[in-house]
Amino acid sequence: MSMLRDLLIPFQSAFSDSRLGRERAQWFPFILLAIIVPFTSSMSANLLRSLQTLFGLDVNARRFYLFMASTQLAWDRLWPIAWNLIPSPLVDGRLILALDDTLNHKAGKRIFGCGFFFDHTAKVNHPTYPWAQNIVMLGLLKPIKGRWACLPLAGRFYHRQKDIEAGKINVRCHGQVPIFQSKMAQAAAMILQVATHFSSHSPLIVCDRWFGNNGLWKPLNAAEPSIHLLSRLRSSTVLYAEPPDAAPTAKGRPRKYGDRCGSVTELATSLRERAQRYTVQLYGKAREIRAYDQICLLKTLRCPVRVVWVFRKTQWVAFFTTDLTLSVTQIVEYYGARWKIEAGFKEIKQEIGSARSQNRTADAVTNHLHFCLLATTLTWIYADRITADPKRGHIVKERTSFAFSDARKLITDEALSDHFLGLWPHLCQPPHKSFTQMLMRMVA
Repeated sequence: MSMLRDLLIPFQSAFSDSRLGRERAQWFPFILLAIIVPFTSSMSANLLRSLQTLFGLDVNARRFYLFMASTQLAWDRLWPIAWNLIPSPLVDGRLILALDDTLNHKAGKRIFGCGFFFDHTAKVNHPTYPWAQNIVMLGLLKPIKGRWACLPLAGRFYHRQKDIEAGKINVRCHGQVPIFQSKMAQAAAMILQVATHFSSHSPLIVCDRWFGNNGLWKPLNAAEPSIHLLSRLRSSTVLYAEPPDAAPTAKGRPRKYGDRCGSVTELATSLRERAQRYTVQLYGKAREIRAYDQICLLKTLRCPVRVVWVFRKTQWVAFFTTDLTLSVTQIVEYYGARWKIEAGFKEIKQEIGSARSQNRTADAVTNHLHFCLLATTLTWIYADRITADPKRGHIVKERTSFAFSDARKLITDEALSDHFLGLWPHLCQPPHKSFTQMLMRMVA
């Protein structure tokens, strides 16, 4: 049995047993493969051509486009199937989740999810408020074959409240105008959904300073106290010592906070000389850092946190976590791995091709995003399950680990092989080998 087929077959159980449901269950795994195969972008028209040309499927164009814009795709049942396929999702007994948002630039004016969003990464000659989709994504961080990777677990489109109230969201989803939900609320809903699925393990949320505050921590802590945060501290944040034990004869309410320790900047100046040396695995290498850690109280989160200052020659950075059992090396390594969600955005938008999608309607845009996220996740699951490391196709100086494109190449080789297509005798009519080899030479 093919390992690739073993990864795709479970998704067919999410479809009904009707004639239309069985047809869509047969199409679904091959649509994922058409997105992963690096021949064309993942626009719906190109996916249809790939199904017909590469895999030999007899697909009616009208029914295919209705399927891609269907309101009946049960992503709430499809995503847990993908989560169950992830081998050993834990790192040091923890479920490490990365959270961030990104902009997907568009050109059309009637595309669902689009608006004028602030881009803090805009270059000098680029607009500060581009016309784009704002996507909030949650991913799983785990090492795969000696390198960190981010596996998308969920994603949602964010709409500004003033756009909804002004009636600018004129594209309806399931016949209704989207209800406003802040990014914090969207992130909390996705995290709690994943935490419920992996109920026996406590998640650690790794995020940047924008998400690492009480707006996210309060709903998470109220719903599931076992969830912890790991983020950066702003330089102006004030830290407090733990309150002293109240005397037996003391009157009044006991103190919640101890003495003021100072701001993060003030403490960084005074603690630099007390920093110790640690060896951490950071960005694929063993690096030596100087760091100092201390348990303090944050009034913004209203709980104790472990703060770690990492000192460079002339600069410093401060991290904090609500999980007091984490060591200094774990805090630095986990936050360093957070950058993989940024690499994941590039994989989804540029390599998989979500940025080049031309869909307009709400359901078509939403389905296409989920297809791209799920295809990315399956690519990493495949890379994790194979025995040998994928060979790096393009040599880069001081970099030996494989890339996302190398894993896609392996899936392409298996998906277009006679052995794999022969496992679907009543569905596929394999193309001529010469045609397949020609396409492989084009993308090599």
